Amino acid sequence: VQLQASGGGLVQSGGSLRLSCAASESFSSFNVVGWYRQQTGKQRELVATLSRSGISTYADPVKGRFTISGGQYQNTVDLQMSSLQPEDTAVYSCYARRALVSQTLEYWGQGTLVTVSS
Repeated sequence: VQLQASGGGLVQSGGSLRLSCAASESFSSFNVVGWYRQQTGKQRELVATLSRSGISTYADPVKGRFTISGGQYQNTVDLQMSSLQPEDTAVYSCYARRALVSQTLEYWGQGTLVTVSS
């Protein structure tokens, strides 16, 4: 499985960006898809997830500003980011998890850099 994130770039504080994650197969084969980010000098942190049943979760810092969509029977998962702040600057990566009977498989895509200027 290959995941490829795109859509990153430079944006001013208060602006918006839309990230997209393309997969080599339908996201319906995964139990959970989502986005993580890693800021310089910090550990990777969860941003948002979307379950196959359509339930989304968000990290507290992005609630009300970010929206995850897609997945399920599509080959893309998007992250709409609004009211961006400099602290949102990070490399954003998409993620997918597949739960099998005997094991759980996790997949990570290459990240896309989001830079928010003040």
